[in-house]
Order: sequence, then structure tokens, then C-alpha cells
Amino acid sequence: MVGRPRSIDRDKVLDAAEALVIEKGAAELSFESVARAAGITKSGVQYCFGTKENLIRSMIERWGASFETEVMERAGPDRSPRSVIRAHLESTRDSDAAEYSRSAAMMTALLQRPEQVAASRDWYTGRLASLDMTKKADRDAALAFLAGEGVFMLRTFGLIELGEEQWAALFADMISMADPKRPEQREP
Repeated sequence: MVGRPRSIDRDKVLDAAEALVIEKGAAELSFESVARAAGITKSGVQYCFGTKENLIRSMIERWGASFETEVMERAGPDRSPRSVIRAHLESTRDSDAAEYSRSAAMMTALLQRPEQVAASRDWYTGRLASLDMTKKADRDAALAFLAGEGVFMLRTFGLIELGEEQWAALFADMISMADPKRPEQREP
């Protein structure tokens, strides 16, 4: 009697790969190490993803989709560009230590793959594309977004130390700058 082939839980494999990168760094990511961490065979990982590049792409896409879902939930029914940026800043502000580790690991993996850098560049360009840079309020929202991303990356890579009060105060200012209800300001 021939048994039914076991199905492989793709999310379980991605969880294992992500944990491996967080614990040991992107350099340790291999089909063999992921298979060991996921409790499956190396050929099982290869079957799921085909190439290491596809595995990394899948990790980044899942991470990005999860973050985007959180942002859109926070934005609610108002999907205006400034509302989405405000929600993005709120999600970034509320990130925890596990998210910093995951982000650092994903960014490290990302920077090793030019095609992934291009996809991220497109994502960032898209996040800002719907803002009207001739309007001060939209420029302020763009500045808040860029500042939020910068401070997040600096903190993620351990290049600055900010206490929770400092972190919260900076994000309160950035969120205020991106508030879609903020009145239009006259140009100086």
C-alpha cells in the first residue's frame, strides 16, 4: 500500500527560516539549515521554494504583507495617502523587539539580492507616489514617513539608543505631521 505524500506546511518552513535568520544571521540561511529547523527534509524545502532566492523572496513578501495588513487595519476606511502614512507610522511606533530583530534580518537578506532591493525601492516609491508634493501637508507627511523609517532602521541596527519616552515623543510628532485631518498650511 502506497501512502499519501505528506504535505509541507509552507508557513511552518517560513517560520523556521525566519527564526534561523533572526537567531544566527542571514549567512546561515540554507536549505539544509531550514530543513533541520523545520523538521523536514532538504528536498522538502527545495520542493516548496525551488531556490534560495525564492525562499528569501517568500520571507520578505510574507513579512511585508503582514505589515501592510496591519497598516491598512489602522488606516480604517480612510485610505487617503496621509492616513496610510499615519497608520504606517503608528505601526512602526508600536513595533517590539522581536520586530526589530525580524526587520534587521530581513533587511540584511534583502541587501544581498539586487532584485529584492529593486522590489523594496518600488514599494517605497509607491508609498510616497500618491502624495502631492506641491502641497505642504503632503510634503510634511512624506518627511514624517522618511523620518520614521530612518529612526526605525537606526534603532533596528543598534545605531542609536532611544528610551521609550523619546521613541514615543518622536513618533507623536511624526504622526501629527502626517495626520490627514491636519489643516493645510500656507507656504512660508
